[in-house]
Amino acid sequence: MAPPEEQQEPRTPRDWTDEHVARWQPVLPGLDPVVEGAVTRMKKLSVHLRRVREQSLVDFDLERHEFDTLHKLAGRGGSAAPSELAQDLDLAPASVSGRLDALEKRGFVRRTQSTTDRRRVVVELTASGRETWLGAMDVLGHEEYRLLGVLSTEERGLLNDMLRRVMVEAEAGGPTQSWHA
Repeated sequence: MAPPEEQQEPRTPRDWTDEHVARWQPVLPGLDPVVEGAVTRMKKLSVHLRRVREQSLVDFDLERHEFDTLHKLAGRGGSAAPSELAQDLDLAPASVSGRLDALEKRGFVRRTQSTTDRRRVVVELTASGRETWLGAMDVLGHEEYRLLGVLSTEERGLLNDMLRRVMVEAEAGGPTQSWHA
């Protein structure tokens, strides 16, 4: 006799990756379904979050390079020298100048002379630039919270710690420049 419905443990819903792993196991008998499942899910989540980010850029009428520049500037407290932005973006100073010209025309940044060194230019994020950057960031942030909201606070901490261990190993095994782009 089967146990009553309310006493059965809830089944974990299956996702696309479960079918992917089941399809490949007969083809690759040595395939570890846990490793394949975890890596495939990380890839699919990364693609999903990239699509959400790209849609947020469309919604806020931002090109990717514009968002990246605003993001790096915001990360420096909203003010930086063009040379610092060039370093942060891993670009030639001339490339950053072109980006700043376009962002300045849109009212997202302003360039002023440094108060401590008149030969130096300071780039500042305007209120409009900050609002646009934050709006695009919020779209992605809401989706990240929606997805990770299925986990408890403790589970999110555990996931973060486990992914950190994986990243430490990945970064130790090869060139680190590509990890921080």
